[in-house]
Amino acid sequence: MAKKKESTLINMLVALLVIAAVSGGVLGLVYGVTKDTIAKVDKKKNEKAIQEVLPLEGKTTTYKADTLVHMTETDTLFYPCTLVYDSISKEFLGTAIKTSESGFGGKIDMMVGFLADGTITGTSVLSHAETPGLGANMTNDKFKGQFVGQNPANFKLAVSKDNTGGKVDAITAATITSRAFTKAVDKAYQAFEANKAQFINNVPSKEEAPVLEEAPSEENMETEGGQKQ
Repeated sequence: MAKKKESTLINMLVALLVIAAVSGGVLGLVYGVTKDTIAKVDKKKNEKAIQEVLPLEGKTTTYKADTLVHMTETDTLFYPCTLVYDSISKEFLGTAIKTSESGFGGKIDMMVGFLADGTITGTSVLSHAETPGLGANMTNDKFKGQFVGQNPANFKLAVSKDNTGGKVDAITAATITSRAFTKAVDKAYQAFEANKAQFINNVPSKEEAPVLEEAPSEENMETEGGQKQ
């Protein structure tokens, strides 16, 4: 009979390394096969969100991908965005800004639209892990509709039940999610305010940003870095 190999620390480490190598190879193969599909899905999702939060029917528009930089007391934050101009007059019409915040179940990724004067035109949740029937209700028109048509210059972006003068009614039994959603919108607005002067002056040329039937996707946005939380 062959002698049974002793179970030693070295043997166990070798076995673990082999398992890790095989698992890593499989994961790498799966990623290689699916990454293009994932990228296409993300591209469509972002294009749809941009159109949803910044509806500009009747306008001939030019889109320009950009990144907003907003420096706070503790961090420098980066926000991918799409700037929209009138193709004829070159007037700045508005912007769709990608923002995020930690909710009850994890990170909430969103797109927020603003007109040139700061008025919110819409919000769209790109991804979240909030509780179905509770925090997930942030995607319902009853909640997100509170923001549309409001200008944060005179509409305080905070939950009203916190007694800080906020104007946002929280989702029943989902205050944490409501706060996170509202904070994400506020972060986008603060970035908008900090950068709006450059929007007006940074008019794209025809070579730089041709007229498009659809807004560009995040995949084509040149950023200085990912959004930092």
